[in-house]
Amino acid sequence: MGIFQAIHTEASQRMQKTLDTLKKDLSRIRTGRASPALLDGITVDYYGSPMPINQVANISIPDARLIVIQPWEKSMVGPIEKAIQASELGLNPQSDGNLLRLPIPPLSEERRADLFKNCKKTGEESKVAIRNVRRDANEKVKKAEKDKQVTQDELKKGVDEIQKLTDKYIKMVDDTLAAKEKEIME
Repeated sequence: MGIFQAIHTEASQRMQKTLDTLKKDLSRIRTGRASPALLDGITVDYYGSPMPINQVANISIPDARLIVIQPWEKSMVGPIEKAIQASELGLNPQSDGNLLRLPIPPLSEERRADLFKNCKKTGEESKVAIRNVRRDANEKVKKAEKDKQVTQDELKKGVDEIQKLTDKYIKMVDDTLAAKEKEIME
């Protein structure tokens, strides 16, 4: 059963990576609440190198609708402000020359529906990726049977185990999407 264990472990790791990527992508989608994760993926030019905002500034959340960004160097206020305005967040930072305040406006019902539609699309892409991992794992199991490394009974058991793993990760994607929908609709 060693070959199945290796195939199962690899499939599990790839499915987990897909789920982690989904969670990271969903954390970047603006809900109506302030979160430092909103700024993930936004880089600012720091002496010629692109740096994430959280590596050139302190980010704090004083309340549910405000992000405060305090650059470690005063000269970074302008570049951070421009990077946020150029991002797809649709937020306008307010600067006092020393720090940036990023108010998070409440979402309209239409905007909430659009956001959730984008979340569902991202979730479907994750499910497709998980099913592709299942297909790859099943092909490896079938090849092992064809090469006489395993019996037909072991093949059936291996395919069943991979399907159980797939079902588990698909459910985790659905649960993650449900949690994000609840967050968006609040």
